[in-house]
Amino acid sequence: MVPPAHIPTLSPRARPAGSVRIIGGQWRGSKLPVADAPGLRPTSDRARETLFNWLQPMLHGARVLDLFAGSGALGFEALSRGAAEALLVERDPALVQALYESCERLHAGDAAKVVRADALEWLRLPVHGRFDLVFVDPPFADGAWAAALQRLPPWLARDAWLYLESPAGVAPDPGAGWRLHRESATRDARHALYRHATADAAGNGPA
Repeated sequence: MVPPAHIPTLSPRARPAGSVRIIGGQWRGSKLPVADAPGLRPTSDRARETLFNWLQPMLHGARVLDLFAGSGALGFEALSRGAAEALLVERDPALVQALYESCERLHAGDAAKVVRADALEWLRLPVHGRFDLVFVDPPFADGAWAAALQRLPPWLARDAWLYLESPAGVAPDPGAGWRLHRESATRDARHALYRHATADAAGNGPA
């Protein structure tokens, strides 16, 4: 996978300031760079481990959408644990370049697709696929949960799952048709996993 030629080289200020590691699956222990970028706040190792323990029964073969992808920690973790495809949407050009580099380093092939776009504008495009699992974890300062959730339904498979990460004490409303499946909290963030109520009624997905 070759990144578009117009994506610029990382500037010195945007050089990776740290890293997060993939916790489980085929890429376990692999590191993903975390750039010094405004609003970039990767989900912690502990929170990701808890989340993917919840998700493990449904991940095999799943099609995943990682909005506001940042470091790609959620999307790459899903692929590592058996998802068939992950689409990572990110608007920051330096972060997009880092995502392409992570794809190449992990030999992700066609399983990982990176899109340089504003997530909210991208959701306005004609639907070209539906997703089994969606991660909505925008920069907290942007307050983009409501707009993203409003535009998301056409992109969802009937039995989709939805992960929302928000500041501690803030619980974005995913809207009608969702049932809270699991949630946890750290000092800084709330981590909530929802499932379609129709899927729950049909007995699909993990218990």
